[in-house]
Amino acid sequence: MALKATVYKAELTVSDMDRHHYHTYPLTIAQHPSETTERMMVRLAAFAFNASEQLEFTRGISTDDEPDLWTHSLSDEIELWIELGQPDEKRIRKACNRSKQVIIYLYHGRSAQIWWEQMESTCRRFRNLSVLEFDATAISQLNALCDRTMRLQASIQDGSLWLGNSDSSVELNLQVRQRPE
Repeated sequence: MALKATVYKAELTVSDMDRHHYHTYPLTIAQHPSETTERMMVRLAAFAFNASEQLEFTRGISTDDEPDLWTHSLSDEIELWIELGQPDEKRIRKACNRSKQVIIYLYHGRSAQIWWEQMESTCRRFRNLSVLEFDATAISQLNALCDRTMRLQASIQDGSLWLGNSDSSVELNLQVRQRPE
């Protein structure tokens, strides 16, 4: 018998001073049986950084032809493709060829550094690719915010995200490895 996804409900209030975007999103997040809580919370943080009415979670980890998050245009073209973790060259190429903009969020500390050292020259070939790395220490603190029903506030200013609930908050900073020119 196959294991089923664990469903989380989140009310995410985003105050993004960098983009002047302010909105509350009622989200349903399915955690795949093989996905860690940490990774699921990174998906939520990536959503906050890129929040828009069109941004949506995909089947993600359980499918090869979809990213973790994406947006589509009205003509159903992929506008934004968001990957978490350390994709291989084939997946990066596929994403960059199918989407106008691609963002990879790294979050595994030392292994992310090793991945970047191996993949930097490959990534530099793609002009529509951003590679951003979360601070591993802050990511480990995200589990404290996780609950089956969450009310979270996300405040973004100067590239930093403060994600919190009524009890605690976590500051998430991104190291830019690559941005489109």
